[in-house]
Amino acid sequence: MLAVIGLLVGLGLLFVLTMRGFNLFVTAPLCALLVAVTNGIPFWQLTDKLDFVHGYMSGFASFVAAWFLMFLLGSLFGKLMEHTGAADAVALMIVKKLGKSKAVLAVVLACAVLTYGGVSLFVVAFSAYPMALSLFKGANLPRRFIPATLALGSVTFTMTSAGSPEIQNWIPIQYLNTTPYAGWQVSIIVAMFMAIGGYMLLMWMIKRAVSKGENFVQRETDPAITERALPHPITGIIPLIIVLVLSYLLHDSLQQAALLVALTGGVVSLYLLNHRFLNNLGEATNEGVTGALMAIGNTAAVVGFGSVAKLTPAFTDIVAFMTHLPGPELLGAAVAVSAIAGLTGSASGGQVIALPEIAPHYLDRGVDPEQLHRVVAISSGALDSLPHNGYVVTTIRAICGETHKNAYWPMAVVSVLVPVIGTLLAITLFQWL
Repeated sequence: MLAVIGLLVGLGLLFVLTMRGFNLFVTAPLCALLVAVTNGIPFWQLTDKLDFVHGYMSGFASFVAAWFLMFLLGSLFGKLMEHTGAADAVALMIVKKLGKSKAVLAVVLACAVLTYGGVSLFVVAFSAYPMALSLFKGANLPRRFIPATLALGSVTFTMTSAGSPEIQNWIPIQYLNTTPYAGWQVSIIVAMFMAIGGYMLLMWMIKRAVSKGENFVQRETDPAITERALPHPITGIIPLIIVLVLSYLLHDSLQQAALLVALTGGVVSLYLLNHRFLNNLGEATNEGVTGALMAIGNTAAVVGFGSVAKLTPAFTDIVAFMTHLPGPELLGAAVAVSAIAGLTGSASGGQVIALPEIAPHYLDRGVDPEQLHRVVAISSGALDSLPHNGYVVTTIRAICGETHKNAYWPMAVVSVLVPVIGTLLAITLFQWL
């Protein structure tokens, strides 16, 4: 009983400290240490490596080792999109087509195009924030809803859909021997539901806030918007298409490495097409590297917490309970992945921890691997977006300059509630097929 209590208290404390603004690099290991102490896990020992230090650092380091190049290339791609003006050109093209009155829709679609084109989720938030700020100011909308708007376009229907180059759609491949397009028919329906449903809920919350007198408030720290020559939007769209096409064509032969080649192709083509609009390649590269390190560091920090949690008897009991839930096997898999992603605060981290445990179990029970792939991907993007999630912390605080108290709950509606419902919809549709 103490083991379960310690695990839940550690997770709850991680929530509270994150909501209060503490850094994940400090809070995650401290909360993991609390979990270890209450579960009788030694701090450090020479022989048996089942201790806190080795558990936390092995989870942290293994995630970085496995995914750093993905984060780095995605971040470099995004920074080149930003510094060349290609991201602005694509975004402004969308805005021009929709009109300034559709500020929220314009931001969501711009983020969706960039995310599905292979740009890292974190980098999309960095790149789209200046445009979102300008649009929200022009429409006089409360700026505390910008994080939720960025999240809707980045970490919901685009992150976990069939064909997405984001790692949340690629991690299941190595465990299930599937493709990035697994379950694409159901994925299309679920993605449309999450996009439309999330947008309607977001607009309802914004209109409700405006009716209560909320509006846009200017800050001295807001970035200055300067006029600059932009490339043609097509020069920003072509690299996005190259990423998608290469990842599709090379998947069978290169498997996981296909995305590395695809992102490299995107970076090279983006530079060749738009290098004359790039004022400082060194600055763009440095920012890309810094962004990649911050993004993967935040995620790895909570993966380390999850790795320590995985060593506990309580975690083993929870996984065993969830994987033997009565009812459809896909529902049990979704609950297990969602809970573990919630514990780790990371969709990708949750998958890395959960799939080795649950994939053999459900495949042995005859579950279709393509259906399992899609349900795992969608469900991992639900409870992962709790307050301590790396993307949530970075977007709300570092990018948008908001507080969890003001900005998290709208973000939770679109990035937690909507994907949960989307997961249930996917399971229902798979049962009918």
